[in-house]
Amino acid sequence: MSEVLGSIWWYLVTIGILVTFHEFGHFWVARRCGVKVLKFSIGFGKSLWSRTGKDGTVYSIGAIPLGGYVSMLDERVEDVPADQRHMAHNNKSNAQKIAIAAAGPAFNFLLAVLAFWVMFSIGKPDYLPILGRSDGLAAQAGFVPGSRVLSVDGKAYSIWSGVRQAVNEKAVYRLDAVIRVLQPDGQERDITLPMSQISRDVDDKLLDLEIGLYQQLPAIAGSVIEGDPAAKAGIRAGDKLLALNGQEISDFDHFARTLQDQAAVTPSVTVRLGRGIDKLEVIATAKSVTLEDGATVYRLGIAPQNPEPNTVLRYGPIEALPAAIKETWSTCVKTVTFLKDMLVGAISPKNLSGPITIARVANAVAKDGLAWFLHFLALVSVGIAILNLLPIPILDGGHILSYLIESLKGSPLSERTVMVGQYLGLGALACLIGLALFNDFTR
Repeated sequence: MSEVLGSIWWYLVTIGILVTFHEFGHFWVARRCGVKVLKFSIGFGKSLWSRTGKDGTVYSIGAIPLGGYVSMLDERVEDVPADQRHMAHNNKSNAQKIAIAAAGPAFNFLLAVLAFWVMFSIGKPDYLPILGRSDGLAAQAGFVPGSRVLSVDGKAYSIWSGVRQAVNEKAVYRLDAVIRVLQPDGQERDITLPMSQISRDVDDKLLDLEIGLYQQLPAIAGSVIEGDPAAKAGIRAGDKLLALNGQEISDFDHFARTLQDQAAVTPSVTVRLGRGIDKLEVIATAKSVTLEDGATVYRLGIAPQNPEPNTVLRYGPIEALPAAIKETWSTCVKTVTFLKDMLVGAISPKNLSGPITIARVANAVAKDGLAWFLHFLALVSVGIAILNLLPIPILDGGHILSYLIESLKGSPLSERTVMVGQYLGLGALACLIGLALFNDFTR
């Protein structure tokens, strides 16, 4: 499946699950409150498929996959027969209306807990937090290749994705992070990664390059450039790089550093390889390349291989439930903090993502397996829940706010007030979607 088709497919799967859960929350609670549901739609616009259930509700899939809706019987929208007025949404108490509005986000939170629970139960493949080469700020701070990260700002981590997320979250705010590592010599050391030195002008998508903290890559030839010294010497993709001029190799970055040292003495180097069950040695003559800054480097024409997962984050089914609830709560706090800080200008609004980014990321994580997709699904589900709870008219949070105001004032809001609120809400939502799409395209 091509990148574009894969992204479209996994976007539809993601949005389909998220919207179905959200709208089912409204539907289920509305029915429990005695409200007649006229239509349950996943997607907007022209109906691609629909059927009428025994309960009289029309179930539909719309052509525009950007959300969904539950249409309820309401006297403010249509004429309602006298014998059905008790089933109209507008005739329910404000407490019932609030429950119906809040049910959509609540079901998204439940979906997040469920997704995290399944993810923890089946196990999420990941990488041990062992460092490879260091560039930029990481090299400046003194990180040693082969060190294992133990904690970031006092919080322990056992997987690489957790370390990377923790560091990136601090980097977005341009805050230093204290990273405890276990060095190859067996010594534990606290190292401060000085991310406060990163200019605010640096685009957040370039933060990884500024930080320069990379995971360890296996000493394996991922690919060999045709016509370069390695290919001429007979090195093939998939060969294990065991030693160079007699020096044992620990990882790919170690191989690259050793090559620079040895080729500087003599360009002709001996590489010991592992190919299947065989061991062999080849002689390759490294070529010298002059960089823009005038420095000379030596290359054989070998690219590294992406590492295979070497650990699994897993809990038993019972332990996984509190872990899932904790992860959902943590995601909620981070999402609310992110939105607040974006509004006050503490972080760039460029971090806001839209449907194109969701599609691309959904496709990427799906390739990594079910556990990674469930992790992504849970994160987006929490984001949708919190977004819908914002006190913006036309969103669930706006409806909840209006019902609370009605309860306090003892009467419904005027039709004009509701109309003005709807227009303001549409404007705010359009700006938010427009910004997210702009960010998607600029990425």
